[in-house]
Amino acid sequence: MNLSLADPFSLSQDYPEVFSHSLHYGHSSCVVFNRRGDLLASGRHDGTVVLFDVETGGLARIMRGHTRSVQSVSWSRDGRYLLSASLDCKCILWDLEDGSRKRVVRFEAAVYYAELHPFNYELFAAAIHEDFPYLIDISNPRTVRNKLSSLPRKSPTGSDEDETPAITKAAAQEAKALTLSTLFDSTGQFLICATTRGWVNIVHVATQSTIFSTRITKSAIVTARLSLSGRSLIFNSRDRILRSVHMPPLTDEDIEDPSDILFEVEHTYQDLVNRLYWNHCDISPTGEYICASTYMNHDVYIWETNKGSLVKILEGPKEELGFVDWHPTRPMIVASGLETGRIYIWATNNPQRWSALAPDFQELEENVEYVEKEDEFDYKDRAEMTKARLDREDEEVDLVGMDDVPGDLRDDEKRWTMPVLLDIEESSEDDDVKIVGPTAATSQKKKKKGESAGGADEKKGKKRKAGD
Repeated sequence: MNLSLADPFSLSQDYPEVFSHSLHYGHSSCVVFNRRGDLLASGRHDGTVVLFDVETGGLARIMRGHTRSVQSVSWSRDGRYLLSASLDCKCILWDLEDGSRKRVVRFEAAVYYAELHPFNYELFAAAIHEDFPYLIDISNPRTVRNKLSSLPRKSPTGSDEDETPAITKAAAQEAKALTLSTLFDSTGQFLICATTRGWVNIVHVATQSTIFSTRITKSAIVTARLSLSGRSLIFNSRDRILRSVHMPPLTDEDIEDPSDILFEVEHTYQDLVNRLYWNHCDISPTGEYICASTYMNHDVYIWETNKGSLVKILEGPKEELGFVDWHPTRPMIVASGLETGRIYIWATNNPQRWSALAPDFQELEENVEYVEKEDEFDYKDRAEMTKARLDREDEEVDLVGMDDVPGDLRDDEKRWTMPVLLDIEESSEDDDVKIVGPTAATSQKKKKKGESAGGADEKKGKKRKAGD
């Protein structure tokens, strides 16, 4: 019903424009939407993973298993499983059917980032602190750990006789490179690894070998994100520049010679005036826009990828923003605050069209004289009205189940809906969910006024009792 009330011109907006509201439940460190966009996963600094319902802003799950800050969360394709990576050297695969821990994988160092395979939730890649990346297979009772290399692939034309001291020194420096981000391509056959030396390595998942390497910058690449369509890549590096790359076709049938892979930077995005660093970045589902949060700033920048031009600067709260994520189907962006840990949400301003409620409803720009209809206030039998009301009360209402609404997923994908838990554990007073927005702000002001008035009445009553 809310969709029918919205203005069709505002629905065609491709990127958010105004600050909508914020969510507060603990100190959030990372936020990610699921593929359908109806749930938002938040990893907290205390190791708790929280799921929010996007429509209502209420809690859907509270899962505790980590002891330190959660660095990343990754959804499975059907939305049933969630992978969380933490600084406590653990990755946990959660089953959202009942919120249980399906598998716990321990490492010898903290986990920077971990991502599930797009089609196999029992396979994921992880970037480890001061170590090589890993490809983890948990399909068997015993965990299979495949260590991948961070070194770039050597050119087949090179020879040992042509090596010089400068080349060997550069090779020694490249050997110290670390992988900070790992992500699968849309097919799941290849893994894209970004290193601290500016190299991008493409690893074949089946053979765990690097088939292609290219250097796009001399600085460390801290973030790499892939669009939902799988056609666009965005890299965030320490040289204050964002780089977008058109993803080449990577399938076993298309690749005859790995050296023929075309992996070039299309556009670069930076702030030439303020020379800002970018904390985190993301790309829209279609790859038409990219967004980034800024270091020591509270704004979110949005660029258009076709022309490489800046289209919008979203003004947010007066605190620095960290992790950002773009909604998979709507023009909506979420970001986590670094100081308070609040989750801030930007969306489009959709004015309601009340004429969509009824065909004969008219929206007037100014007051006009109303003409009463002949049968508008005719008497209706109270007995018939009471009988109709009682008949409606006897209808059974399903408060837990959900209708299978056709979404944007393909027909060959399994659709799964998370069951509703009515016995969510009670949280402490500091962890209560707080939705802050235009409507919530007014209600909170009224509540404070009521409390202050009540407090004044109590004081007067106490004085009267003392006088008596």
